[in-house]
This record gives sequence, structure tokens and C-alpha cells, in this order.
Amino acid sequence: MSTPAQLLDRLREGGAVPRHVAIIMDGNGRWAKERRMPRTIGHREGMKAVREVVEGAIEAGIEVLTLFAFSEENWRRPAPSARH
Repeated sequence: MSTPAQLLDRLREGGAVPRHVAIIMDGNGRWAKERRMPRTIGHREGMKAVREVVEGAIEAGIEVLTLFAFSEENWRRPAPSARH
């Protein structure tokens, strides 16, 4: 797996940086469940990943970053789960 710095270097080597990048964030709860951790830990790790993505986008010169973090499917979940 590449580090954020390595990915940024590869992006720069490839030529023009895209003006707009969109990311669908999904699977934080599953990530935690697979590791036998509470869902809240998965959400916390997801927040850390968002910070890295935002900082990397700024460093790369990406003008617009769109993060899709709450899908229509999430609205069908029980209220306590959907609030996180």
C-alpha cells in the first residue's frame, strides 16, 4: 500500500492535477467490525482519513474536493446508527 506522500508524487509525475476530485466514503463501520472494534472507532478512523485527504488535496493543488459521506441507504438505518 502506498503512503499519501507516494500517491501525491505519482499524481504530480502523471502531469496535470485534476481540478475536481470526488470521493465516496464508505465502509468505516465494516472496517471496525472486521477488526472486532466498535463502529465509533471506524468512524474516528474515517475522520482521520478525511483529514489526510483534505490536506493532500490542498498540497496537490486540487481546487474542488467533494466528499460524499452519507448515502440514501444510511437514512434507512436505525436512528442511533444514523446519528454517527
